[in-house]
Amino acid sequence: MTPLRIDRTQVIVTSPGRNFVTVRIDTADGVTGYGDGTLNGRELSVASYLRDHLAPLLVGRDAHAIEDTWQYLYRGSYWRRGPVTMAAIAAVDTALWDIKAKVAGLPLYQLLGGASRERCLVYGHASGANLPELFDSVRAHLAQGFRAVRIQTAVPGLGSVYGVASSPVGGAERYDYEPARRAAVPVTETWETRAYLRHLPSVFEAVRAEFGPELILLHDAHHRLTPIQAARLGKALEPYDLFWLEDPTPAENQDALRLIRQHTTTPIAIGEVFNTVWDYRQLIAEQLIDYVRSPATHAGGITHLRRIADYAGMYQVKTGMHGPTDISPIGLAASLHLGLALHNFGIQEYMVHSDETHAVFQPGYSFADGGLRPADEPGLGVALDVECAARNPYQPAYLPINRLTDGTVHDW
Repeated sequence: MTPLRIDRTQVIVTSPGRNFVTVRIDTADGVTGYGDGTLNGRELSVASYLRDHLAPLLVGRDAHAIEDTWQYLYRGSYWRRGPVTMAAIAAVDTALWDIKAKVAGLPLYQLLGGASRERCLVYGHASGANLPELFDSVRAHLAQGFRAVRIQTAVPGLGSVYGVASSPVGGAERYDYEPARRAAVPVTETWETRAYLRHLPSVFEAVRAEFGPELILLHDAHHRLTPIQAARLGKALEPYDLFWLEDPTPAENQDALRLIRQHTTTPIAIGEVFNTVWDYRQLIAEQLIDYVRSPATHAGGITHLRRIADYAGMYQVKTGMHGPTDISPIGLAASLHLGLALHNFGIQEYMVHSDETHAVFQPGYSFADGGLRPADEPGLGVALDVECAARNPYQPAYLPINRLTDGTVHDW
């Protein structure tokens, strides 16, 4: 087969409501592929890694040799793994898959084995500073067609809380629906675990009473609990039939998940901060979790995320790919194409990007009946308006710093 030579690699940093890092790869034959390398709050680190270290290595390589290029970039650097490295490799890998599918004249999922389902079930983010606000948010999602919602709520006595879009954030507007915001330094939020553990079960009791047993409910604890606190919360939430409890405790200490498993049957989802299959090895092999959360954008692209998913499937663990607005439409499309093909797909996180973001990235995926389906055009099915991207330059933005009420820095 005649090689398809890479002619040019560009790194595009744009901020249409929030910051994104995109790789554009052009072949000598005029085929273009796009990949997402966005790392929330550390975008320029990935952009530099791509521009200064990876792009020069790609010129002249065969765009069809995706596996060889992945291994070349991963093993050849010697310093393996980590979020910056894996996001950079992900951007290149996804762009090459986009090119391969365009050359084949097929939507990407067809090259991954074809569709295993009609569409990918997704969940949205419902939140509120109080129950009436939360109920309004859930109703708004139901009106849009969602069948699954993540429930996040303010905690009495605390100020802004992660995941609650209506929470005050020091007078600043939220940053494209996310807790990150544009500022020279991170803002500080305050946390108190006992208040949270007292309050949250009553919220889910109220939501179930209001919306009934069929609505799929999820919750994100965002790494803020010790293992025994997470076990307590999982047990307290069992009557409300959660689809999952996400990131109940920091998972670097993977033995800690055994304690949670001993005390609750609430399903556990972990891994949006994981980058490789090695991060998951013990959690999957010992069946300490039920869903893996990495997206293509942060886990080495489609090539490596497929490895994670296939390994998870051996142990009846499903996917639940990270997908808020810090994943660009290109990254979301990559996860959707893989999710449509995987046998052990579970659910896909989905926050609708802003109009400003959609003016730069023009996705062809479609939402219906509670699910997303990737575009059926060749490739990923996402276009990029380069001129519009240039009109939205990078602006510094950070996630908050989390402190306990006594001032101690806490997990975020």
